[in-house]
Amino acid sequence: MDYPGNLFVVAAPSGAGKSSLVKALMELDSAIQPAVSHTTRPPRGQEKHGREYFFLSTEEFDGMVTRDAFLEWAHVHGHRYGTSRHTIEERVAHGADVILEIDFQGAINIKQIFANAILIFILPPSWEELRSRLQRRGEDSAEVIELRLQNAAVEMAQAQKFDFVIINELFERAVFDLKTIVHAQRLKYSAQRRARAETFMALHIP
Repeated sequence: MDYPGNLFVVAAPSGAGKSSLVKALMELDSAIQPAVSHTTRPPRGQEKHGREYFFLSTEEFDGMVTRDAFLEWAHVHGHRYGTSRHTIEERVAHGADVILEIDFQGAINIKQIFANAILIFILPPSWEELRSRLQRRGEDSAEVIELRLQNAAVEMAQAQKFDFVIINELFERAVFDLKTIVHAQRLKYSAQRRARAETFMALHIP
């Protein structure tokens, strides 16, 4: 379906800086709305239910799967994550620009449903820097970090399926790149035609 709003889908391996970049973008662009995913993993640090994620029990997650309430869901690092179909459809149908942080599997699945979704992949500048960032977070054991690095190899091989790729070497530059993608998407003919349909009609542009 051709919605008036834009759906930006951002994926990255753990430690690439995806969440920090999206947070910085939303601070610069108040028109961007976050899409909060559901997950069975426990909260980390200062995370709150309904802000970073909706934290669900396994039974609650199963219930949403049964009701076909997810646009997509997947197993990631031993837990399940899902995106509410109703929430996304409602927002973009009303013209909102929504940004969603998700794993690569979910991003590819969403593209099959929302053909106009813009897929953005975040890469680290090197393996050494990715390992260093995971270690500096101080949230995972050495074994979990190794698992995340193994998963990162699989995830980064999927970057070719995305519309845009940002290498997060210098954070300020990566934020600028992300903001540029969002702004450029809003200026595309198809996006302008959806968002400013009345203007196009008044100007007799088909």
